Amino acid sequence: MKYIDQLQSQVSKRQILYYVPFTCFYLMIMFINWLVIKFSSISTKETINSQIEILGKNIAFFQLIIPFAIFLLLLALWVLFVHKQSLVRLTTSRAKIDGKRFGFAFACQAILILVSFAISYLLNPTNFVFNFNAPAFLGFFFIALIFIPIQTSFEEYFFRGYLMQGVGLATKNRGIALLVTSVIFGLLHLANPEVETLGSGIMVYYIGTGFFLGIVTLMDDGLELALGFHAANNLIGALLVTSSWTVFQTNSLFLNIAEQAQVSVWEFIWQVFVFYPILLLIFAKKYQWKDWKNRLFGRLA
Repeated sequence: MKYIDQLQSQVSKRQILYYVPFTCFYLMIMFINWLVIKFSSISTKETINSQIEILGKNIAFFQLIIPFAIFLLLLALWVLFVHKQSLVRLTTSRAKIDGKRFGFAFACQAILILVSFAISYLLNPTNFVFNFNAPAFLGFFFIALIFIPIQTSFEEYFFRGYLMQGVGLATKNRGIALLVTSVIFGLLHLANPEVETLGSGIMVYYIGTGFFLGIVTLMDDGLELALGFHAANNLIGALLVTSSWTVFQTNSLFLNIAEQAQVSVWEFIWQVFVFYPILLLIFAKKYQWKDWKNRLFGRLA
């Protein structure tokens, strides 16, 4: 049974309204955050740098990421006690959550990140400095190992899980669910300092990533691959390299010291048109995906 379709027999028209309160609650918080940043005299980058100066990188990072643990807990409680649905059904259409799928996607993305970094380093070695400091890195490593997967899991459970299922059930159309969740996911990154540095063109990357993860979820009938990919993307990236203009400024192994003028948005966008299609082909081959048109754009059965 398909990922969204599995809930049709359990969810009435009245129960579809249960998706509204939590969705509005989270999106309103994100919208207010964006408004504060948009009309503030201090940029996001300056705010993050100020927090780092006061608290240090590890504590500032922890402060940045801990709200996602709260959001994930609230979402789980809402699904369990208001929707009266299991977390397994929020995760997958399979009888149980497939950890091997998570591990495979994590490994694939981790390899691609390492290959991409190696290419960037070989082409522009002067843009990077080795930043390893054992006490600072180990402290960050343990924080990141626990809380980055929590952060990415909340985003996947909310966007590709809860919101995609809710929009799909409301519209009876997978294509609309894919479009709505992908665009909202991308737009919620508007407050990131990367947008401030690279310009609005970076939104192609964020929205494209939303579409990629949505496609993976619908084609595979579950969140496991998206959860693994997203966890690897944020965790390996944060541990490996950071810079002064990214939302995650961490005690990573390397520091990107390239001047803002040297940074191109295409360094991000090409991932959407090169890496993501490669990953889709790998996943499709391994898990024998078929009937793409109906799974991505068809109406609920």
